Amino acid sequence: MRSISVSKREKKVFSTIKLPSSKSVSNRALIINALCEGDFKIKHLSESSDTKTLEKLLNDIKEGETTLDAGDGGTTFRFLTAYLALIEGKFILTGSDRMKERPIGILVDALIQLGAKIKFLGKWGYPPLEIDGGNLKGGRIKIDSSVSSQYMSALMMIAPMLKEDLNLYLEGDPVSYPYVEMTMKMMEHFGVPVHWLHKHLTITPHSYQPKDYTVEPSWTAASYWYEIASFCDEATITLPGLYKENLHGNKIVSELYTQFGVETKFNSKGIILTVNPDKRSVEKFGFDATNNPDIAQTLIATCAGMNRGGYFFGMDSLKIKETDRIAAMQSELLKFGVNTEITTKGTFHIRPLIENDNEDNHEPIIITPNPPSEIISTYNDHRMAMAMAPLCLPFGKIIIDNPEVVRKSYPNFWLDLEDAGFEIERV
Repeated sequence: MRSISVSKREKKVFSTIKLPSSKSVSNRALIINALCEGDFKIKHLSESSDTKTLEKLLNDIKEGETTLDAGDGGTTFRFLTAYLALIEGKFILTGSDRMKERPIGILVDALIQLGAKIKFLGKWGYPPLEIDGGNLKGGRIKIDSSVSSQYMSALMMIAPMLKEDLNLYLEGDPVSYPYVEMTMKMMEHFGVPVHWLHKHLTITPHSYQPKDYTVEPSWTAASYWYEIASFCDEATITLPGLYKENLHGNKIVSELYTQFGVETKFNSKGIILTVNPDKRSVEKFGFDATNNPDIAQTLIATCAGMNRGGYFFGMDSLKIKETDRIAAMQSELLKFGVNTEITTKGTFHIRPLIENDNEDNHEPIIITPNPPSEIISTYNDHRMAMAMAPLCLPFGKIIIDNPEVVRKSYPNFWLDLEDAGFEIERV
């Protein structure tokens, strides 16, 4: 399926959606299970391609495989880099062409400081890697925490298995801190305490305690349904399994989307989204993506679809994801006629589509945009596809290329849209 068209006749959605399990939680659970002395059951493991790849590679390692391909899974590659440095053996870890453009040098340097033997087989600082594992001791290291939280999480999870304490000092302003907090809480669930003071954390040698674990649904996946609700005149969208107590930091969408008229009701079974158009704010929307980069595209698309001004900052980490997500959003929104600007400081601005046809008082007249005449590109990025698809509500039918890319995190996304009344057709 090369491309699909996405449309909906009415701006009304009444549906119950079973969201995919969190791949972030699933991937951490798989690594902890691999490090645990005894196996435990992981219930509701993510069906995403990233999680399936990590699960397969961990099994391959057990069976003696030494050349491992992580594909385009950033979490998979980074978690395995630390894991392979810990265990005995010599391994080649590689990935897709895009993965070979994503930096890994900060994590490799930290592991080398702990005693690892790792070589870059291509460009310095980037995959693929040759890892001679089993030499880690522990100690005191500094790491730049302003690039990727996955480096910190990878180190944290293997830390209990080191011969000495790990004292990790964070330099710079940490990005995606909620993901680090997720790692910490999961480690504590499995019996490993993490001592955190300001930008210094200490993890002492411990054994993970096997406990059956249930993976929560993905709040990032929920963000697309918040976006859909924001464009509707009427909506009642039930998302089972989401609670205020969930680990995932992207539950912040339940607060952010009140500004777009979306209300969240928590109950014993999950959440119910409803929309109140009268409560939609007209003020410019601002968002710091430092801690929650994975919902930035959703929020940008929401502002664009509501013809609302917005400014987004703390976006540096989005440049090294599956694609340069900042540039990709600017390019694709231009196809809708949406006016955006990226400043030299990396702030992303959306300006409403307006025109002044009254020369006396210059009162702005809002322009109703037309559907894009060009196909919307996804750049092999699952979040591009899912953030752009709901724009069919305010703009009309849109065509999206490479729809299969959603398999990376939300394999049933298009089926769920159909169940909610969207028309999905191959083109």
